[in-house]
Amino acid sequence: MPFLTFLGAARTVTGSKYLLEVNDRRVLVDCGLFQGLKELRQRNWQDLPVPASTIDAVILTHAHLDHTGFLPRLCAQGFRGRVFCTPGTADLCRLVLPDAGRIEEEDAHHANRHGYSKHSPALPLFTEADAFHALMRLQPVGYDRPVPATAGVSVRFVNSGHLLGSAFVVLQIDVNGGREIVFSGDVGRYDRPVLPDPLPIERADTLIVESTYGDRAHEPDRDGAELARVVSDTVARGGKVIVPAFAIGRVEEVLYWIKRLEDAGRIPRVSVFLDSPMALEALEHYTRRASELDPDVRPAHGEVSAFATRRFHTVASSRQSADLAASRDPAIIVSSSGMATGGRVLEHLKGALPDPRNTVLFTGFQAEGTRGRRLVEGEREVRIHGEVVPVRAEIVQLHSMSAHADANELMRWLGGFTRPPRLTCVVHGEPQTAETFAGRVRGELGWNAVVPEYRQSIELP
Repeated sequence: MPFLTFLGAARTVTGSKYLLEVNDRRVLVDCGLFQGLKELRQRNWQDLPVPASTIDAVILTHAHLDHTGFLPRLCAQGFRGRVFCTPGTADLCRLVLPDAGRIEEEDAHHANRHGYSKHSPALPLFTEADAFHALMRLQPVGYDRPVPATAGVSVRFVNSGHLLGSAFVVLQIDVNGGREIVFSGDVGRYDRPVLPDPLPIERADTLIVESTYGDRAHEPDRDGAELARVVSDTVARGGKVIVPAFAIGRVEEVLYWIKRLEDAGRIPRVSVFLDSPMALEALEHYTRRASELDPDVRPAHGEVSAFATRRFHTVASSRQSADLAASRDPAIIVSSSGMATGGRVLEHLKGALPDPRNTVLFTGFQAEGTRGRRLVEGEREVRIHGEVVPVRAEIVQLHSMSAHADANELMRWLGGFTRPPRLTCVVHGEPQTAETFAGRVRGELGWNAVVPEYRQSIELP
C-alpha cells in the first residue's frame, strides 16, 4: 500500500513537503522552506527521515519558496533525480532559488560582520552555487500532459490559478488497480485579474488540500476602494506607501491595481518604484507567457505596459535603492520580500516606519513569527538588521489582494469533485484554521477529512 508522510505544511503554512512511498519508490511532492517562527525555521537544518539519494523524483506545484526553497539543500544532500514542474514554474525557479541563495550568503556575512548571530560562524542554509546546481534537475512539463515520474507513478499538471505556472498535481499510481492522488498546492482565486480561475478537478482517491484562509472569507475589494484610500491619504500627508510584496505572484496584481486606479483618476499621479530586480524579471516572464494570463491584462507588443503607470520606475542598483529609501518625496514603493523577512524592502521599512506620514501596506498572508505578522498585529517597534526601529507609520493589510483562495473559494473548488475522495488531508494552514476547514469539509460535504501532524505517515486508501 502507498504511504504519505507529511514533512512540512502540516499544522503550519510553510515548508510544504509530502513524501509518497509506493512500490519501493519515493516521490517528494513540493520541497519548500519553513518560514516564520524560529522553531519552524530550525527544521530547515534538519535531515529528512530518508536519505536524499533514495528519493526518485521531486514534483513542484509552483515556484514560491515555501514550496521550492529546500530544493538546493536536497540536491546538496545527494538527490540525483529529476524535478518535474510546469515551464512557468521552471522560469520562476530560475529567479527565486539563486536569489534565495544570495540572500542566505549575504545574511550570514552580515551576521558575522556585525556579530548578532548566536552561531560562530553563521552559515548559509544553502548557497547561490547550490541553487544553480539544483536548477539543472528541472524537467518542465506542459499542462495536461501526463508523464512518468518514476516506475509506477505518472504526473499531470492542471492550472491552479495561483501564480504563473502554478498547478494542481495529479498523480496516477500503479497499485490495486490504480489510485489517483491530488495535491492542491496553493489554490488560486476566482474572478481576479492577471491569472485565470483555478480549473476544476473531478476525482481523487486521496486529496491533499491547502487551508491558508480556511477559516475566513476575504474582504471584497470594492473595485480597489481601500487601496485608493490608502494611497490618496498617504500622499495627502506627504508620505510614502511602502508595499512589501512577494517578487513573484503579488507584485503583478499590486501594479495592475495601481495602474487601473491611476488611469481612472482615483489616486494622485505619483512616482511608482519597483525595487526588486527579481520582480522585474518575473514581469518579463509573465509577458512571454501572456497566453497563460487573463485576456484583459495581456501586455501589448511585448511590453510590461499592463502593469506600468505613467511615472513607473525600476530600481536597478542597491545604491539607487538606498537613495530611494532616504528620500522623503511622496511615492509608492513596491519591494520584496512579502513578509518583510529580508531583501531590499527592509531598508525602506527602516526609513519609513518611524514617520507617521508613511504607510506600510501588506497585500498577502503574513506567517506567524515573521516581521510582517508582528507589524500587522500592532507591535510598536521591530528589529531590522540588529537595530530597534520604532513603528509610527500606518500599517494596513489588504486581504482582498491575496492570491490564496478563501474558505468559500476552497469549498467552491471542492464542489467540482464528482465523487468524494476516500481521504482528504487538510494542510498548509495554521492549526486552528486547518481544523476549522476540515470540520467544514466534514460537515458540509460529508467527506472523510483529517489534519495530519508533522512527520505523520498515513497509509492511503
